[in-house]
Amino acid sequence: MSEKTLKFNSKAIHGGQKPDAAYGAVMPPIYQTSTYAQTTPGGHKGYAYSRSANPTRSALENSLASIENGTYGLAFASGIAAMDAVIKLLSPGDEVVSTNDLYGGTYRLFKKIFEKFGIKFNFVDMQNAATIESAINENTKLIWVETPTNPMMNIIDIKAVAQLAKKHKVLMAVDNTFATPYLQTPLDLGADIVMHSATKYLGGHSDVVAGALIVKDKKLADELYFIQNASGAICGPMDSFLVLRGIKTLHVRMQRHCENGEAIANYLVNHPKVESVYWPGFKSHPNHDIAKSQMSGFGGMISFVTKGGSYEDAIKIVEKLEVFTLAESLGGVESLAGHPASMSHGSIPKAEREKSGVVDALIRLSVGIEDIEDLISDLKQAID
Repeated sequence: MSEKTLKFNSKAIHGGQKPDAAYGAVMPPIYQTSTYAQTTPGGHKGYAYSRSANPTRSALENSLASIENGTYGLAFASGIAAMDAVIKLLSPGDEVVSTNDLYGGTYRLFKKIFEKFGIKFNFVDMQNAATIESAINENTKLIWVETPTNPMMNIIDIKAVAQLAKKHKVLMAVDNTFATPYLQTPLDLGADIVMHSATKYLGGHSDVVAGALIVKDKKLADELYFIQNASGAICGPMDSFLVLRGIKTLHVRMQRHCENGEAIANYLVNHPKVESVYWPGFKSHPNHDIAKSQMSGFGGMISFVTKGGSYEDAIKIVEKLEVFTLAESLGGVESLAGHPASMSHGSIPKAEREKSGVVDALIRLSVGIEDIEDLISDLKQAID
């Protein structure tokens, strides 16, 4: 059966994978080696030095390409390392249009690292495609999209932005970390690059830090491969093995994340002490119809604010949680709670944070796959 005909659940397990050539191992072995024997200079079996390529990493990269309906996958040491490689496609004087609500680490990389090398970043509300087009000029070379956004869960129309990118001949990259390819495949909607913090849902067990890029175009892939090799922020063999193992259960985990996420969102929106709940599955959520058209589900990421909530109120709630763990990150099997203003988005100036809704009272939940009754009981005791 052709791999192209496989459904997602099958691709998550088999996509891009073959039994190991040496002994027929079903799972790719962990090739914990830095170098490979050569019969003559340049005479090797496809691998010379593990920064350039490693069989375990290759297995992961093949899997990444398969589940995102791409052609080429690249695995990095972290999500930030993957973003770093994308921005290194640019030159001084180039400009990037990015969403104004995005992961704090992305903002920090853009503003604190690359801006001093002469790359300009324009942050706009991307919920309306017309706003994006007004920010594009002759120097724009890249549009950077997160959808759903972190932490406000804003929905951006990938197909509409891709059409704008093609019209103006600029690259478009989509951070697909929150949705995962189980819920949406941006390359199918016209994006040029898909990025993941594979630390999150792809790995799925909070035991690895890794990043990923997936593309269809060979020329773009070659440019990114060059940057990956030259800069060296590659995913190691053990980490590659762990992410690949995580991908094999992505579909069953995401089903439960979505089920639990919906139940938690509905509990919070009906709670008398909760003022606002941000989850794209609500019909009242901005661009809900777009989310419904480009996603097959609404995920397990939720943000909320209590009525009259303050910084102190938010801190008290997250500190009182017992089943939810107060921690950075997201996308693991365990439920996590975070306070974006002081944690994931602390590197964004307060005034900039609050423009996009990231107020001091905001709490972000990564809903795991525990029993839903336990999660609701935990939120009840912490909020009440």
